[in-house]
Amino acid sequence: MTRLEEILSARELPDVMRLKSGRRVKTVEDFEKHKEEIKILLQEYEYGYIPPKPRHMRVEEVSCDEGFCAGKAVHRLMRIELEFEGGKSFSFPLRCMIPQGKTNIPAFVHISFRNETAHHYQPTEEIVDRGYAVFAFDYRDVTSDDGNFKNGIAPMLAPSRRRLNAPGKIAMWAWAAMRVMDYVSTLDYIDKSNVAVIGHSRLGKTALLTGAFDTRFKYVISNNSGCSGAAITRGKIGEKMDAITNVFPYWFCPRYTKEAIAGRIPEKFDQHSLLALSVPRHLIVGSAEEDLWADPTSEYLSLVAVDEVYRLYGKTGLIHPDEIPAPKTYLGEGDAMYHIRHGKHYLSREDWNAYMDYIDKFIK
Repeated sequence: MTRLEEILSARELPDVMRLKSGRRVKTVEDFEKHKEEIKILLQEYEYGYIPPKPRHMRVEEVSCDEGFCAGKAVHRLMRIELEFEGGKSFSFPLRCMIPQGKTNIPAFVHISFRNETAHHYQPTEEIVDRGYAVFAFDYRDVTSDDGNFKNGIAPMLAPSRRRLNAPGKIAMWAWAAMRVMDYVSTLDYIDKSNVAVIGHSRLGKTALLTGAFDTRFKYVISNNSGCSGAAITRGKIGEKMDAITNVFPYWFCPRYTKEAIAGRIPEKFDQHSLLALSVPRHLIVGSAEEDLWADPTSEYLSLVAVDEVYRLYGKTGLIHPDEIPAPKTYLGEGDAMYHIRHGKHYLSREDWNAYMDYIDKFIK
């Protein structure tokens, strides 16, 4: 047994290759069926059920700046308008930054903390200089980051919080990211085979959930997502299930908080199960040395724990040494990628450049 296998064994993780029947997965077809079992567990016990598509969606241009970034890019402010059964409707803004005069453009859907076109979490000019488009929305424009389920999209997606599996705010933000992808999929100048979803911290959790339920995203990027995101729950240091549900119960379904209060970790899954749903696509996990609340080691181990799933699909997964990586490590040779940098909880230019360096290798 290798050193990492010993460390993972000590965490006593549920076997992600074990079907509900108890039989181990042997084929890709088995695992595709198992994914549906995992999705039910995650929706029932952690995030709540992902709502269906709206009855109708329309995207309207609000403004267009052809001279954005000194003429290197186009900035379009769009409004996504959604209609639901019963005549209810909702809309939210989307900021689109597109390299000027290019076609077949790879893109990021950024679930963002800000509504500016460029800010310290999104170095827009550097991103478009490297040939990528960015479609960004402020998560608070979808619904507020609190226990109020009567504003934004919340009344349409979760008319009642009484159900134990009612969607929390993370599920709602993920649902909105999928609607952005609906729009991106209509754009003939975007390379739809090379679109990434990216988020940081609580929005890193959201990006993982988005990628798990929407296979149109080829790259699923979690930056410092920590507890209830990329990090394994069993044996985790820093923020744990009881702490996160005490402060942010509205991120999750009510059952997750109820289990945490009782001191129970979900029996049938851990966060590597969430990551496994994006296999065989490209999982990308970023950590920061001083972000012990998120626990870089548990984020890294979660990605290592899905290696077997990648192999089932004939992929390499994360190519890594048999050790916990030191800061300033970039592991990007396989079908999954991990990097850890110096510093604190943050989505930095260093992170963006690491992710673009990795994606560049797969763009024809």
